[in-house]
Amino acid sequence: MDSLGNWRKSSYSGAGDGNSCVEIAGRQSRIAIRDSKTPAHGTFSIPAEAFTIFLEALKTRSPGRSA
Repeated sequence: MDSLGNWRKSSYSGAGDGNSCVEIAGRQSRIAIRDSKTPAHGTFSIPAEAFTIFLEALKTRSPGRSA
C-alpha cells in the first residue's frame, strides 16, 4: 500500500512520545490510516468524505468536553 501515496503524521508530532501517533495517506477516494509505531501491522481505510466529517467534528468540539 505504501507505493500508492505518501504517509504523513501530524505537525504536532515531535520527539519522544510525540512520535507515537497515527499516519494518514490519501488513496483515491479513501483515506488510509496506520499506527506510526508499528506501520507493518496493517492499515485501515475509510471513505474520504467520512474522514472529512470526522476532522470537522474534532475542530468544532469544545476543549475539555467529553464525548
